[in-house]
Amino acid sequence: MNMILVAIGGFFGAMARFYVGNKLVPTVKSGFPAGTFFVNITGSFLLGLLTGTVASTTTSLLIGIGFLGSYTTFSTFKVEIIRQLADKKSKEALLYMISSYFGGIALAFIGFVIGKAV
Repeated sequence: MNMILVAIGGFFGAMARFYVGNKLVPTVKSGFPAGTFFVNITGSFLLGLLTGTVASTTTSLLIGIGFLGSYTTFSTFKVEIIRQLADKKSKEALLYMISSYFGGIALAFIGFVIGKAV
């Protein structure tokens, strides 16, 4: 049953990631990967929120591991950094890395604090 919960969450998380990352978030002309940045930042916040609420095992499997694990993407983030570096956009790559890592940690923390308060 646990694997089914993760699979269902993963399916919907992947669909949401595709829609948000490719359709909802506008493309930035500078080459900044705004779609991936947005899904990773919002996913960090939501996972922090879920963790702070001390969700049930079922909810954690469905939403935390399944949906949010599929919604966020560490591998695409890394490939986009490699592309920026290959295109000689080291400043953009550094900005992307710093804003993603620190922004993700900060928003996960904020989500966790809010979750604990609820």
